[in-house]
Amino acid sequence: MLGFPNRRRFLAASAAGLGAVSAAAQTSAKPESPARLPAPGGKLALLGGPPVRKQKFPSWPNFGASDEKALLDVLHSRLWCRMVAKATSNRFEEAFAKMLGAKHLIAVNSGTMALVASLHVLGVGPGDEVIVPVYTFGATVNCVFMTYALPIFVDVDPETFQIDTRKIEKAITPRTAAIIPVHQGGNAADMDAVLALAKKHKLRVVEDACHGHLGEWRGRKLGTLGDAGCFSLQVSKLLTAGEGGLIATMDDEIGEKCFKFQNNGRGLQRNFTPLWSPTWETRGANIRMTEFQAALLHSQLEGMEERARLRSENADYLTGMLKEIPGILPAKMYPGCTRNSYHIYMARYKKEHFSGVPRDTFLKALRAEGIPMSTGYTALNREPFIQEALESKAYRKVYPREVLASYMERNRCPVNDQLLDEQLWLWSSNLLGTRQDMEQVAEAVRKIQANAAELRKA
Repeated sequence: MLGFPNRRRFLAASAAGLGAVSAAAQTSAKPESPARLPAPGGKLALLGGPPVRKQKFPSWPNFGASDEKALLDVLHSRLWCRMVAKATSNRFEEAFAKMLGAKHLIAVNSGTMALVASLHVLGVGPGDEVIVPVYTFGATVNCVFMTYALPIFVDVDPETFQIDTRKIEKAITPRTAAIIPVHQGGNAADMDAVLALAKKHKLRVVEDACHGHLGEWRGRKLGTLGDAGCFSLQVSKLLTAGEGGLIATMDDEIGEKCFKFQNNGRGLQRNFTPLWSPTWETRGANIRMTEFQAALLHSQLEGMEERARLRSENADYLTGMLKEIPGILPAKMYPGCTRNSYHIYMARYKKEHFSGVPRDTFLKALRAEGIPMSTGYTALNREPFIQEALESKAYRKVYPREVLASYMERNRCPVNDQLLDEQLWLWSSNLLGTRQDMEQVAEAVRKIQANAAELRKA
């Protein structure tokens, strides 16, 4: 089936099929070649009709000859660990720090351990509480548990999918030591509000920017606004070596301590001379990145800015079309978000505009049309690992009985519960194609809406 050649045509077809725009809007959106437009709807692929799209979306991750050469150069050098002079890890850290505008960047073996190291270096530990968003990946909470602090969930702002900063202050107690804002999907959390609250209550801020590579808040790169910012380099991420993580900071002391932590607490210089430090200066862990990872990441920096630009342009184009479809609500951005990195394109689904078709049935129909949209997170504040931690020997020793007994009630997040039933995700790789790809996403959604009553009966 033909995709819409431009947004004007899409809007005109939507108006004809759904009666969703005014007569004036229909006039301004008159298609150049009405005869070429497919009729609104058409039989759904899930019910035996032809799909809107048959070809695959761009794959991820990708690699080329330069990536192969980078890995082979490390292989043949036999210098596979970063504990050598002029390590590839150093060159990668310097290059990406420059892209971020960060004073210090420390490579580690995962985004999770980047968060753990940051909390440890900032002094978060047993007896403390850490504010976390409820709409996030489990690592944001596991890193708090790994320091034996207590995660305190704050409900979501459903329009942006970010932590609702209006509810943070109510969650702060004398035990609160830090806030972890998450830039969910690459969209920015409201950092003005977070930083103001942190300053008022003397709290540390660790940005979970695991989705936020090259995203911005008021022109500054995400991950550089708090005390520390953490990135993931896992295989789905916007910069990847399969696994890996980064800690960014503008603070010299934090940077030095994080660098020591990732090397078992040894106070080595960046050039690792001498090879082994005779002094164990602080507590730490071996969470070093390998030279293979660093070489691949350094090579993958090429084209990263262009990919970010393409994702942004395609996402903006898709949003413009989806906004014209009643019942599909793309995630909004706060005014301070000057760049969304779009690790995930997020939207909400309102079934009342689709003849009551359940969200999961809608997604099944959409995938049959060739569009790989999915759901996202579960209710993190009710996952089994929460209760398991609260009942553990360590937590029962550290926290008063009444604190643990009231924890689940204190951490209810009703807005998030509703969002989980409405959430829609489209992954970043789907935004690396053409405008026609975006038009086909919108066309498939419109097709389902036009056939929603039939789908409801099936």
